[in-house]
Amino acid sequence: MIARVWASRVAKSNLKAYLKHFSKNVLPDLRRYDGFASALVLTRDLEGETEVVVNTFWKNLAAIKAFAGSDCEAAVVVPEAAALLTSYDKRVKHYVVDVADSSESISLFAGRD
Repeated sequence: MIARVWASRVAKSNLKAYLKHFSKNVLPDLRRYDGFASALVLTRDLEGETEVVVNTFWKNLAAIKAFAGSDCEAAVVVPEAAALLTSYDKRVKHYVVDVADSSESISLFAGRD
């Protein structure tokens, strides 16, 4: 299993719109790729904005290349998402998942009011 990790920042006023975009557009697109396993979006409030870290999990590097192309460390950010963000990483990082445990499913916006 490989984790694909990407970070961005969003104005607090655009956070819910970005999370909705991810849920309604990005996830359905990712699910079309054979080898996509799951996704996890983490947020951290900063002064005036929110950091968003997207972790997607893939069965192998070939699946990531099918999604991202031959330069698989290039971030895939559609214009609609970029318009909501104040900044974002142009490159992603990949990590091998050596240990994982998940006994509960986490629902969308579980930590937000």
